[in-house]
Amino acid sequence: MLVDIGVNLSSKRFSADIEDVLQRAQDAGVSQLVLTGTSVAESEAVLALCEQHSSQFPGMLFATCGIHPHDAQSLNNESMDKLRGLANHQQVVAVGETGLDFNRNLSSPKAQELAFEAQLELAIELKMPLFMHERDASRRQLEILGSYRDQFSQGVIHCFTGDKKTLFSYLDMDLHIGITGWVCDERRGIELQKIVHNIPLERLMIETDAPYLLPRNMPTPPKGKRNEPAFLEYVLSGIAAVRQETPEQIAAATSATARGFFSLDGSI
Repeated sequence: MLVDIGVNLSSKRFSADIEDVLQRAQDAGVSQLVLTGTSVAESEAVLALCEQHSSQFPGMLFATCGIHPHDAQSLNNESMDKLRGLANHQQVVAVGETGLDFNRNLSSPKAQELAFEAQLELAIELKMPLFMHERDASRRQLEILGSYRDQFSQGVIHCFTGDKKTLFSYLDMDLHIGITGWVCDERRGIELQKIVHNIPLERLMIETDAPYLLPRNMPTPPKGKRNEPAFLEYVLSGIAAVRQETPEQIAAATSATARGFFSLDGSI
């Protein structure tokens, strides 16, 4: 059974049919989802979804709580106190989505760095793993991580799309790597396809980042191009196409890794 470590289930694109989306995920062999918190409000929203649907889908839904670099300007003492409170909930399994994004700079680089460091310190305080984002900011992100790496337990760079040098730098820090449907993209994903075999199987996890990054290897894409957790199998097949292991071996290993990394209980 697969584990999808990154789902934006609080997106408005899911608001009309969440239960159907979850049922399709189960039917497709995706047994557990980690819902991504990208701000205080979104972290509260994904946790509420976990609680709302836990009786119908027991042991399936977990969440992260964090402030995405795009929203870093919202960081203050109040928002950090709220994240700390959310992180203590039993279904919250990581701090994040945090990190740096110098591609769009929707928050200033300085604000992003302050928010990243504050969340690193929160993860250290609470002894929780980190769920991290990075785009066009690898040098600075690696510098900051280097100052904290001996203090936090585990971290995953989710939706990795960087180059070989960046990948090896993260691996040298004993970080995990999350791979999305980017690896299925014959236009943007060529470099990732060439380097994904370098990720040790025990450090690899898979995710849809739904509703974004619809896998382009789907034979019949859905109308509206909305990605969802049921399509994780296409990410799996895209990875298997450029590695030596079988899809079954990758599925078993990545699921076991995700359950251990996030301490997921109630495995189906």
